[in-house]
Parts: sequence; C-alpha cells; structure tokens
Amino acid sequence: MTSTYVRLAAGAAFAMAAGQAGSALAEGTVNVYTYRQPELIQPVLDAFTAETGIDTEVLFLDKGLEASKERVDQTSITYAELADPKWKGKICMRSGHHDYNLALFGAAIAHWGEEKTEAWLTGLKNNLARKPDSGDRQQAGAIAAGECDIAIGNTYYVGLMRTNEKEPEQKEWGNAINVLFPTFDNGLTHVNISGAALAKHAPNRDNGVRLIEFLSSHEAQQIYAEKNFEYPVEPGLEPSEMVKSFGTLNADTLPLAEIGKNRKAASEMVDRVGLDDGPSS
Repeated sequence: MTSTYVRLAAGAAFAMAAGQAGSALAEGTVNVYTYRQPELIQPVLDAFTAETGIDTEVLFLDKGLEASKERVDQTSITYAELADPKWKGKICMRSGHHDYNLALFGAAIAHWGEEKTEAWLTGLKNNLARKPDSGDRQQAGAIAAGECDIAIGNTYYVGLMRTNEKEPEQKEWGNAINVLFPTFDNGLTHVNISGAALAKHAPNRDNGVRLIEFLSSHEAQQIYAEKNFEYPVEPGLEPSEMVKSFGTLNADTLPLAEIGKNRKAASEMVDRVGLDDGPSS
C-alpha cells in the first residue's frame, strides 16, 4: 500500500560534556551525552577524531507530516488544517510531550496565542486515529498499514528509512510515503534544530570547544547533511539530494527563544486537552 508523508523539517538537541563522567572514560576524551540515536552523530565525531586526534565517547540518554499517496491528494497543507474535522480518525503522531512536538506547539503559541493554540490542539486530538505512541518511523509504518493517512514527524527519518538496507520493512515504510511541509499563517514551516552545549565544569573544556567548533565547520556540516538527511546550518551549503527531493523548505524565522519560553505552557496544554490519551471516540 502506498502512502504520503507530510513531515516537519528536522532536528533535535544533544548536550555535551568535555571530561570524564566516570573512571571507564578515557582522559581527555570529549563525552557526548545525547538523546538522539548515536549513529546519527557518529560520522561527524569520527571525522573530528581523524582531524584532531581527540577521542569522543557517546552516551545515549534515551524536529512535518505524513499522508497516503492514494488516500491524500493534497500537495500542500497548513498546521491549522490538522484540526479540520475532515481528518477525523486519520492522524497519527508520537507523544505530545516529546521534545519535537513541544517545540512545534511552542511555536504555535508564539504565532497564535494560547487560546487559539489550545482550541487547535483539541481539534488535533479529536482527529487522531489512535493514542500517540512510538517514534516517527512507526508513524510511517502506520500510514503504510492504512491505520492513518497523516502523521506528524521529522523529515530526516524519511531519508534514514529509505536508505535502510538492514531493515527492509523500514525501507518500505519510507518509500510508501511522501513529504509535505505544513505551514503557519505566514507560509513558513517550523524547524527543529540540532544544538550543542558545553558543561560548565567540564574538565577538558578546550577539547570540548574544539569539537563544537568542528561541528559548525564546512566539513562536519557536509557530513551531517549527507549522512543524516538534515538541513545544514551553514549558509549556501546544499542539503543532500534525498532531502532536495522532498521539495522546497521555507523555514520559519521565529526566534528559538520565543519557542523555548512557551515550552512549559505547551506541556501543560498537552495535559489539559488530554492529547496523549488519544481520540475520545
């Protein structure tokens, strides 16, 4: 069964500490604490080690939409439309409390205000096909299985699924969906980011700074764009051919501080409308 994937542009944050988290970690090593799958950052870290001789240690700590190619014929969509009753029982998503979604809801609050955003979130809840669960890849699988027509998620997972030679099922999910970039009233799409922070008391601070500088370099940005299917932050650096095939991204210019300050309100709103309880009927 073929499906369409309408997704948000992608990213997530990871925190970094330069130093030793325990005796088992090498002296001088930059320890990277990440909520992302380690393989997403490993190619860049390998390049950093090759260039500087500084080792890294990854500690896994455990940011669009999707829609059926045959069941959804739209070539564009707005965030507001997700609350339209025409999509009742047709939307899948991961938990509303996930960082990806809280950032989106925080952006909605910045654009629309809390009252309008809560009404929209209630409409979104009413349109869910099932209780929010699992990750972005599983939402694609749900579309391929006919459980829903649209899902909220991040674009880079599409590239990771479509190139997944080890898990044929995920490759099928990725190829069964298309990407659309939903927009706010300004015609722009919310974008999550990947960021780095240095621990205040990191023993190997200088090495940590060198890693952060490397991550923002042309070489690292190229690796990130090609291997992770994300949008590089370096001006003028092209995304991968896979990402280009998704279409043109017109990224929202809303300051991150505006989104961040709405995080608590967004989380409380998710609870208030009972988003993670799934559809009422």
